[in-house]
Amino acid sequence: MKLLLVGSGGREHALAWKLKESPHLTHLFCAPGNAGMARLGTCVPIKADDITGLLAFAHDMHIDLTVVGPEAPLAAGIVDVFQKENLPVFGPTRAAAQIEASKSFAKTIMRRQGIPTAAAKRCTSLDMALKGLDEFQPPYVIKADGLAAGKGVTIAPTRAEAEGAIREAMERKVFGEAGNLVLLEEHLDGEEVTVFGLSDGTRVLAMPAAQDHKRVFDGDRGPNTGGMGAYSPVPHLPGGIVEEATEKVLMPAVAGMAEQGTPYRGLLYAGLILTTKGMKVIEFNCRFGDPETQVILPRLEDDLLLLMMESLGTGFKRDKLSFSDDAAVCVVAASGGYPGSYPSGHVIHGLEEAESAGARVFHAGTALDNDEVRTAGGRVLNVVGVAPTIEEAAARAYAALEKISFEGMHYRRDIAHRALRRTTT
Repeated sequence: MKLLLVGSGGREHALAWKLKESPHLTHLFCAPGNAGMARLGTCVPIKADDITGLLAFAHDMHIDLTVVGPEAPLAAGIVDVFQKENLPVFGPTRAAAQIEASKSFAKTIMRRQGIPTAAAKRCTSLDMALKGLDEFQPPYVIKADGLAAGKGVTIAPTRAEAEGAIREAMERKVFGEAGNLVLLEEHLDGEEVTVFGLSDGTRVLAMPAAQDHKRVFDGDRGPNTGGMGAYSPVPHLPGGIVEEATEKVLMPAVAGMAEQGTPYRGLLYAGLILTTKGMKVIEFNCRFGDPETQVILPRLEDDLLLLMMESLGTGFKRDKLSFSDDAAVCVVAASGGYPGSYPSGHVIHGLEEAESAGARVFHAGTALDNDEVRTAGGRVLNVVGVAPTIEEAAARAYAALEKISFEGMHYRRDIAHRALRRTTT
């Protein structure tokens, strides 16, 4: 099979690495890809949101399957366009991708299906949103309804800050059209965890839980990011989380989507929080998470390419997925200044030495300049250690990181600290 993988981040590099394991794959194309993905296949200079260009390439190269990594092309309808041309493509349709592209759409599905989530108010005007704060207690949660590159959620400790966040979204349009509508939500306390589910439109095959680290600095301090690291499994949380998430969240969501005529095929991401009142959904995403994918796929023992083909064709031919008992820890190496403004173009040293140290290095924001690998993004590299325990996996990732350097490089030194703290006390 010839496969086209759309995207250029760490998630896509991990997908490329896993798909490359399949004996059914004959050639891998990545659009646009990155320096790491170039070692696994052929990178082509087509942007992930250039649906017309991607369609023409898929036709010209007789692509057998297109796998879409990022949410933006899914929300823009790339699956619908490819399906109309009878080109197999992994991911949800535009209508189904609304489960991430519109938070109010997701809330409607959850309410209808009885999926536990935070109380929320849908606000279509600035005045409505400002007055709506009266219905909530601090800290206030304000969410831009549409896609905002992971930056559309504000947790405001005071009324003044909440009003400022609402004005930023609805009046000053800092998130563009994504902030035309906002959701005010009840604030939830508890441990956050992610569970992925592969769906064929009817059934769901769940994957092990993972935990992300959003804050940029050690001790969960500083501004939110796209994710500074992740690990799987999550041993300090109660057992049965994946089973509960499948029964109470993933399956009802897929059933509700099918009932309303927007069947969900692809990867459904459930961002969950374990409160004193039980598991609740924070958000759904319509694609693999980043950097959780980088710690889930190294544990997957099944052929991911076959699973994707089953999800969009015959349906799943198995009842569950197979995963190793190993742990995986991912640490993100970021550019100086991230998550604010940052420079690019710095030479990266030590990549081969890091891989020789026993870690997998997934590229997130890199580019090739002749034979040199240079920084080309905020999150530059994902260094993943895999070992029998969380402690060993973390040690392997950090030992490899010590081999890598580029100007301004920074990373958290406490990834998996929640699990490690509990296993050492």
